[in-house]
Amino acid sequence: MLELRGKVAVVTGGAGGIGLAMGRAFAAEGMRVVLADVEKPALSKAAAELGVLGVVADVTSEASMRALAQRVYDAYGAVHVLCNNAGVGPAAAPPIWEQEIGDWKWGLDVNVLGVLHGLRAFLPRMIEAGEAGHVVNTASGNGGVAPIPSAAVYAVTKAAVVTLSECLYGQLGGTEIGVSVLFPGPHMLRTGIFTAERNRPERYARTTAGPAPRTADEVAEAMRAHGLEPEFTPVEEVAGQVVEGVRAGRFWILPPSERTDSMIHARAESMRARSAPTYLQ
Repeated sequence: MLELRGKVAVVTGGAGGIGLAMGRAFAAEGMRVVLADVEKPALSKAAAELGVLGVVADVTSEASMRALAQRVYDAYGAVHVLCNNAGVGPAAAPPIWEQEIGDWKWGLDVNVLGVLHGLRAFLPRMIEAGEAGHVVNTASGNGGVAPIPSAAVYAVTKAAVVTLSECLYGQLGGTEIGVSVLFPGPHMLRTGIFTAERNRPERYARTTAGPAPRTADEVAEAMRAHGLEPEFTPVEEVAGQVVEGVRAGRFWILPPSERTDSMIHARAESMRARSAPTYLQ
């Protein structure tokens, strides 16, 4: 069991949504918290609200993440919990062969390389310190459990996060550092990822106009128009799952869900039987 009080936690994507909820939950446990994000105004507000350190950092830049690590170590001298949580979701709908290459590069750079940059910036010193610690990588049921074909960029990147986390778990054996992979849910969440386009850098710009971003509530309305009633999981509930998972050293932070379990079973059975992935939706 990892003792959290007095320890240091770093959360990327910490200015809102799941990241801010994690920061709030860690602070409630008596941890010293550092929130990192590219959205400076939102980050300043979040850090002031929690009374914690906020550092502007871009997970797509290894130099920026190393600067973040240096700032944290200068301030606190240690890091015990690293949450690689920053993520984006390029607009769904286009077929893979038509999706803008900028969508792919943006999704991969934030969702996959962003995790890697966090590991490279913090893990060596966490391991060298010889203290108990933990890494949490945020994945998704979309890709991590089974992909939603119409949201290929997001699904591909989140599947990569799961595999990366499994490899990391295997490689950290014999150290004091644990690993968790987080599947936020089990239902939809009201977070800023639905409107992540607001933070899209020019270097990933689309060459053609894409679908207009929709908030979580607008997505929910569209679902209702098709006869589906969406359910929402509060971000505070997800943050509680993270705290519990970190403390217990649990790898799979995967909340109970009959739908998720049936999808896991269907995918595994499809692979075992060498049959077509008819479970895809």
